[in-house]
Amino acid sequence: MPAPLRRAVRGWFDSRYVSLADHRQDIKDTLREVQTLGREVTALRAEIDRLRERVAKAGVDQAQARRWDDAHRLAQETAVAMDGVLQNEVLLWQAVDRLPAPGPDRSPGQAIDRLPGGTPAPGPERSSGGPA
Repeated sequence: MPAPLRRAVRGWFDSRYVSLADHRQDIKDTLREVQTLGREVTALRAEIDRLRERVAKAGVDQAQARRWDDAHRLAQETAVAMDGVLQNEVLLWQAVDRLPAPGPDRSPGQAIDRLPGGTPAPGPERSSGGPA
């Protein structure tokens, strides 16, 4: 192979790939990093064990645990109730948005006979508050 071609190919390889010395240094750096991480994991495991021992020694009295459980249950029930309230509010505002706008033949306070879609509007005689 001619020398200029060999130099061109070698230059192309050198520019495209990492040199052997750089590759060895990268491997050494990676090994050092892995060893450091291994020491950190070992230290964290020891700390976890130490904290678990502290929790086991501390213990929680039953009255306090019942109060926490009760507070958690009440918080969940409150969240479910608030979710229902918010869903009802969304439904209410969607119904308000579907109401026809007052036109020239209707004043803003005038009752409507039919809802959008042809559904009869509930009147005082058809309220859901009493027997039908």
